[in-house]
Amino acid sequence: MRTTITLEADTQALIERVMRERGLSFKEAVNEAIRAGIGRGRTRREYTASRTLGPARIDLTKALRIAGELEDEALARRLTEGR
Repeated sequence: MRTTITLEADTQALIERVMRERGLSFKEAVNEAIRAGIGRGRTRREYTASRTLGPARIDLTKALRIAGELEDEALARRLTEGR
């Protein structure tokens, strides 16, 4: 397909650098850049490897209750200060 594109100065410099470094034509450099940028999302999934953190060091069974109490205390403090 033949089309006209307008490159911004920074992307033009990148394409020209790739052309020089790899001995590619403009068409080849642009196609390679598009495949590397857009094609990557379709073919490769990136993920973060999981890690074992070991056993919990503190008991979290009542964590939500404690968090609620701390939040209530902070709210009461703000109300008494007039905020």
